Amino acid sequence: MSDAAERDALSERARKLFAGPIAFLLSAPKLEFMPEPSVPEVAVAGRSNVGKSSLLNAMTGRKALARTSVTPGRTQELNFFEIGEPLAFRLVDMPGYGFAKAPKSVVQQWRYLINDYLRGRAVLKRALVLIDSRHGIKQIDRDVMAMLDDAAVSYRLVLTKADKIKASALAAVVLATETEARKHPAAHPHVLATSSEKGMGIAELRAVVLEAVEN
Repeated sequence: MSDAAERDALSERARKLFAGPIAFLLSAPKLEFMPEPSVPEVAVAGRSNVGKSSLLNAMTGRKALARTSVTPGRTQELNFFEIGEPLAFRLVDMPGYGFAKAPKSVVQQWRYLINDYLRGRAVLKRALVLIDSRHGIKQIDRDVMAMLDDAAVSYRLVLTKADKIKASALAAVVLATETEARKHPAAHPHVLATSSEKGMGIAELRAVVLEAVEN
């Protein structure tokens, strides 16, 4: 089978999988509340208000699978979603980082939770780090990328809200983001540009997730 045919087959399998049964499983404020590590997991991380919930909803074709909010830092736990029947893998919605309207002690607790999860979850196949196309990579993103590098967790940078800027500006952000990715040992060099509102890049993102799960 040619590379193009393999990619098409992967995309079709991903489309069917995400069109099938998907359900919220549980929220884990601490590691002891997490489900048994019985299937592969793909984690989704990003700054508060990067559009994480909207992207999860677009990926899964659901309007309200993940709650969206204008209040930064609403997600304060690891939220697990089960994909497929029989169960194929789990998506893990991680707490938003940066600019959270919460006490420093709570923010620190989130950081410990994320760090412990990344380092101790053997079934974690890939992390998606979301970057707002309008702002590019910030220092807080680099801190999380360094955390992933240290934990040896493979991750992919995903630009969100790509429809909010001009094509020329988006191309420049993609280039700058890929240049940054190449400096990090655990980062995939290819950056995805997406728009939850327009559906841009969503099919490719689904395929990227399934590929990580299957490999």
